[in-house]
Amino acid sequence: MVAIPSWAGAGSAMASFFFVWAIVRNHMPKELHFFISTTFRKAFSFLNPFNHIKLHEYDGKHMRKDELYSAAEAYLSSACLEHARRLKAELRRKNDRPFITIDEYEEVTDTFCGVTVWWHASKQLPISTTTVSNMEERRFYRLSFHKRHRNLIENDYLEHVLTKGRAIIARNRQRRLFTNIGGVSRSMVWSHVDFEHPATFDSLAMEPERKKAIMDDLVIFREGKEYYKHVGKVWKRGYLLYGPPGTGKSTMIAAIANFLEYDVYDLELTAIKNNTELRQIFLATTAKSIIVIEDIDCSLDLTGERKDKKKKKYKDETQAPPSKAIEEVDITNKVTLSGLLNFIDGLWSACGGERIIIFTTNHIEKLDPALIRRGRMDMHIEMSYCTFDAFKVLAKNYLGIENHPLFDSIKELLLDVKVSPADLAEGLLKNSGIKDVDVYLQNLIKNLNKSKEEAKKNAKDMVAN
Repeated sequence: MVAIPSWAGAGSAMASFFFVWAIVRNHMPKELHFFISTTFRKAFSFLNPFNHIKLHEYDGKHMRKDELYSAAEAYLSSACLEHARRLKAELRRKNDRPFITIDEYEEVTDTFCGVTVWWHASKQLPISTTTVSNMEERRFYRLSFHKRHRNLIENDYLEHVLTKGRAIIARNRQRRLFTNIGGVSRSMVWSHVDFEHPATFDSLAMEPERKKAIMDDLVIFREGKEYYKHVGKVWKRGYLLYGPPGTGKSTMIAAIANFLEYDVYDLELTAIKNNTELRQIFLATTAKSIIVIEDIDCSLDLTGERKDKKKKKYKDETQAPPSKAIEEVDITNKVTLSGLLNFIDGLWSACGGERIIIFTTNHIEKLDPALIRRGRMDMHIEMSYCTFDAFKVLAKNYLGIENHPLFDSIKELLLDVKVSPADLAEGLLKNSGIKDVDVYLQNLIKNLNKSKEEAKKNAKDMVAN
């Protein structure tokens, strides 16, 4: 009869081996210990069919959170959360819903192109056992996969996780409104507040066809990274918003920011000393952002009439021209047109991507043609007086109606009366206490007729004079 080997005996032999090995290695030369350990690891690696990639929470200096780790955390919270048994929740910002992701020492699976991978959340505890500080704990993700899929994971899957994770972070983050600080320092050039403007394209008083054209253009830009790279252009786009005051230029900027989910940088040119400081401020902006210069015609003397003004100022021979030293100081302490153009589409504009630049003006005729030509301000958007289609949007937003018998009279009046959407909206707010829609619309018609008569009277007076 053949004797069956005893597993208990084998276990005892292994325990004895490891006990003896622990004693021997303490007296073993370091070179020999390194050789034996390396040999064991190579043998185990040969038998183990899996590869592993670690994603640490912080960089090597343990000071800055690693972007790939953050993207993986966001990706797992969206794509793999349903497979996890242990979760953790935390508030990422004030008054926000909890951010939920997998807890430490939890493992989830994911599938990419038919290949299964394993994510394991873990952390490295401090070496010292006397004091345990949360600041000393280093969290990381370990990504495991079969070694035959290594090229797919390294070249495609990690990029997939990074792209999806970045999109989730951008969608969930608190967007910000920045303004440049006067007396800029190298460490801090922008201050910011939370951007919480409620404007959307649905609430924007503008014709539906024009809104759709703008939204389609924005979508093409947002999804055009590879196209811009292919044609050799910087991934940016310029929009010029022009029209009378109160026609919704600032509201349009807020609607674009909410539509794209971008941060907004409100650039005050008069607070910038020179072109060098302008470049420094520009380099401190981030991708997925809108850089706004409102009332560009009032910010600086950047119109095409600058040279004529300078000649006119000193044409009187009795007035002494400025000294050379004063001229040099004047030049070095101002943002010039050429400096601004380089900021928009020169070499410095290539430092970063996915940026939108918006200028607003009430007087487009005052701007230098070089500043607003196509390629710099790619799309010119006229913000006009209120049309009937724009009024219908306001009526829906403020009164909750989409049609009314009095609309025909209002439509005819808006063809003759120049009234801004802001004025109509203000009138809606003032009459918000009127519950009878008929009464409000009758009052509106009365006011429009009054404005029409005043406009006729003013026109007659001008002709008489």
